[in-house]
Amino acid sequence: MNKNYVFLTVLMFVLALGTLFFRETDKPEETAPEQLLWDIIRPNRYVTTDQVAKRIIQGDPSLEIVDVRNKDEYSRFSLPGAINIPLDSLLNKNNLLYFGVPGIDVVFIANDDIASDQAWVLTKRLGFNGTYVLKGGLNRWMETIIDPKEPSEEEPATAWAVYDFRRGAMMYFTGAKTGNVESSKVVVPIKRRKKTNVVAGGC
Repeated sequence: MNKNYVFLTVLMFVLALGTLFFRETDKPEETAPEQLLWDIIRPNRYVTTDQVAKRIIQGDPSLEIVDVRNKDEYSRFSLPGAINIPLDSLLNKNNLLYFGVPGIDVVFIANDDIASDQAWVLTKRLGFNGTYVLKGGLNRWMETIIDPKEPSEEEPATAWAVYDFRRGAMMYFTGAKTGNVESSKVVVPIKRRKKTNVVAGGC
């Protein structure tokens, strides 16, 4: 038998043993492909911009936002408190320490939800739970939180309640003021035509 083949066979065997040892000691148990496929088709990995905005405003300590864009994009704009772990370095040993922490929800963000979805699949495959994707990404954040659209007069009260929250959130995140309302206020009274008995607050 060719000595090169023997050497390669032994080398592959040693590497396989090393991989098994590494998995047992340093990483959680990997998710089986069948389970991963089932998790992928379920929508509960997504969180909305409203949900994330509310948790940021409330100062929720169980929320960890991970921006998976590159450093340049991150430096131009990101969400308050977000840490930057570019997608191509997500699986570095030090970066993996951010995932799988009991009681902590990790929300991946990017411009849209494609790169965030990839980050979710990578970490889920490694067995990490408590990870989520910001649905629509920062593009959706700009549309809903930073520049919310006023509902039409025919919209139900729930749509106006969502708009009230988003207007307050916009003021919180941008520092904008309306009249004499302080920018630190989250829920602000929005005057509307023909709309009464609307409960102010979140969604």
